[in-house]
Amino acid sequence: MKFLHPHDDMSVWNQIRHKIQTRDQLVSTLARWRAAGQRIVFTNGCFDLLHYGHLHYLAEARDLGTRLIIGLNSGDSVRRLKGPTRPINDESTRSHMLAALEMVDAVVIFDEDTPLELIKIVLPDVLVKGGDWKPEQIVGSDIVLARGGEVRSLPFIAGYSTTNIEQKILQGR
Repeated sequence: MKFLHPHDDMSVWNQIRHKIQTRDQLVSTLARWRAAGQRIVFTNGCFDLLHYGHLHYLAEARDLGTRLIIGLNSGDSVRRLKGPTRPINDESTRSHMLAALEMVDAVVIFDEDTPLELIKIVLPDVLVKGGDWKPEQIVGSDIVLARGGEVRSLPFIAGYSTTNIEQKILQGR
């Protein structure tokens, strides 16, 4: 007996593309997930060059709930945050790479410098950030905590960063 996956009628490429959503599409998706009692996890970032550290972090984030949503900084937002040489990959490439990952359920691009407006829409059960952030320093933590949600800071894996990769490439290593 074959067990049907919810997207069996879609090609793999269409399954990937289906995960990249506008804010309006995400509102509808969130309503379905919440009606099914699913625990929503949200994180955000530039995710310019996917590496081992990203995969480890996203897997840990997904383990905190049943659905993982990624707020992805737009190209303009990345430039403002990281400087004129970034992003290395355009937002279409970055969003499709993330959406192709099994642990990712939705990707939404945002153009602001922080994901605050997106967090107000998502209202996640768990808000996750990587690095040495204290929960109260994480943008949107007040909103999530006020709703009874959880805010987590997951440690980065030492030695893995897009900046490190960029430097290795520039140094010819």
